[in-house]
Amino acid sequence: MELKGRTALVTGSAKGLGKMTALALANMGCDIVLNYVNSAEEAHSLAAVISQLGVRATAIRADIAHQGEVKQLAEQAEKWSSTGGIDILINNAGPFIRERRVFADYDEEEIVGLLHGNLLGVMLLDHMLLGGMRARQWGRIIHFGFGHAGEGRAWPHRAVYAAAKTGLVSFTKTLAVEEASSGITVHMICPGDIRGINKERTIAEVLHERDEESPLGRPGSGEDIARVITFLCLPQSDYLTGNIVDVNGGFDPIKTSIISQS
Repeated sequence: MELKGRTALVTGSAKGLGKMTALALANMGCDIVLNYVNSAEEAHSLAAVISQLGVRATAIRADIAHQGEVKQLAEQAEKWSSTGGIDILINNAGPFIRERRVFADYDEEEIVGLLHGNLLGVMLLDHMLLGGMRARQWGRIIHFGFGHAGEGRAWPHRAVYAAAKTGLVSFTKTLAVEEASSGITVHMICPGDIRGINKERTIAEVLHERDEESPLGRPGSGEDIARVITFLCLPQSDYLTGNIVDVNGGFDPIKTSIISQS
């Protein structure tokens, strides 16, 4: 229970990687603020499960792509906290269009939605919660990217998503430098191609399965991501900040995408 007395907000946490992260932080002693857009039933069910772990939990609906809803989420989360505010912010939520399309084939609404959901909304939420972290001289902020995002390479057919996330790389590093003296660390986690049910599975559940696309040989799991996040959130991890951490078993989504199109 090394994080007992802390409150964590995990965006997009009703299902998938966000859910596994919320459970991992709860098991470390954190009170948890879950966030969802459409998955109300799953979010409230997860809050009930987390409450049985001996910590507090709540679920708040908000779409990170909408500025007004980001503000409401920040205000409601801090008001709910019984530990002084939000100590740990996990920015997991972010829209993604799996269909491959060149930039010219996106419509304006999709471009704006992807940028707001993956970059602007994240920056605004950070900004709204930084004041409390500064006042307490302690905080952990985690952004989500994609494998090899830190290299800023071209990613054909993912132009808008990639631009938002690579912009977030620079912001992550800058914020880490600016807030280090306030006891706040900032990192980006870059998951591999973890799909479907594997997002909510443990390492033990996927350990002996084969994934021919993975250099490691096995598929990734939600626990692979959650374990790294909880490590970075520990008080003893304060000397680590500004890192772009690939958790992908050696998988390169950009290279794979280019090869598949050739």
